[in-house]
Amino acid sequence: MDILNKKEIVSAVSKKTNQNKKNTEETIDVLLEVITESIRSDKKVNFTGFGSFWVNERKGRRGINPQTKESIEIPATKVPKFKAGSALKQAVK
Repeated sequence: MDILNKKEIVSAVSKKTNQNKKNTEETIDVLLEVITESIRSDKKVNFTGFGSFWVNERKGRRGINPQTKESIEIPATKVPKFKAGSALKQAVK
């Protein structure tokens, strides 16, 4: 599986939109910033057909340190989540 990095995404979007790479990169950066700020504020971000982003809360739990086999307390935390939409799922079949 090949990996598409930010530079390659900026280049591809720039070509498809006939915009320069600098403006395209700024637009992508702002889009990612808006998504990040929104889910940080407990808002769900939905791109119909593509997918949804939101924050999920994990409860604290007990675990075992694999090196020492000692019982440890794993604190509660928040994690970003993404669920693919139907159009995206169909596109990758």
